[in-house]
Amino acid sequence: MNENELSKVIVSSAIEVHRTLGGPGLLESVYEEALAWELSQLGLKIQRQEPLPIRYKGQLLATPLRIDLIINELVIVECKSTSKYAEVFEAQALTYLRLTGLRLAIVINFGERFVKDGIHRVVNDL
Repeated sequence: MNENELSKVIVSSAIEVHRTLGGPGLLESVYEEALAWELSQLGLKIQRQEPLPIRYKGQLLATPLRIDLIINELVIVECKSTSKYAEVFEAQALTYLRLTGLRLAIVINFGERFVKDGIHRVVNDL
């Protein structure tokens, strides 16, 4: 399954999570855990909050990056739960893509009334 095929599965699973949990209003971690469970039920490989070491000018920094979800080692998913979406979320996702060498991230804001309005694709040489 490539990044684009995987993104369709992630989006439909996010919609299912949002609908099942009753919409916005919960903590980001609740949506993240539910989405990870939903995707794992489909047989996908889920990495959740795993530390990603960061190097700065050859020096390994003491604080690793923690990405919400990495699906099948191909797609980064950043979960948000805010009533006001900020474009900096997409810039953050692009930075994560550059640091990991991955090509697709999906920022999902579960704080939207309709989660489909809160889904944003971010690409890095895809």
